[in-house]
Amino acid sequence: MVEMNIEYTGGLRAVATHGPSGTVIQTDAPTDNMGKGESFSPTDLCGAALVSCILTTISIKGLKKGWELKGSTAKVQKIMSDDLPRRISQLNVDIEIPNQFSDEEKKQMLHIADTCPVQQSLNPNMLMNINLSWV
Repeated sequence: MVEMNIEYTGGLRAVATHGPSGTVIQTDAPTDNMGKGESFSPTDLCGAALVSCILTTISIKGLKKGWELKGSTAKVQKIMSDDLPRRISQLNVDIEIPNQFSDEEKKQMLHIADTCPVQQSLNPNMLMNINLSWV
């Protein structure tokens, strides 16, 4: 179990502190929802969590297989629903991994990406387009 503490600081902002490490993340409401958009919004963090989870879980498996993902990059595009309730309707993820892996290893990475814990925790009605490419 991991405990995090969140304080609402006013102005549509909150500060989250990670209990074990003390790391702090500030959130701000997005500009399309009355905020200033000066930091990650809570839904932005959801998209970032998905991508970092994919890269982390592939790397965990990679530790056992000698895979090195250092230098991998990713981009995530978050699309909010037009209807209510307000929610993420789609996440488009593009991950580029150094091209040093066999076809079988790439297949394993794709499976890991499709089964990472964050993806398994998100609403199944959310469209997730996850693309891995090797460059």
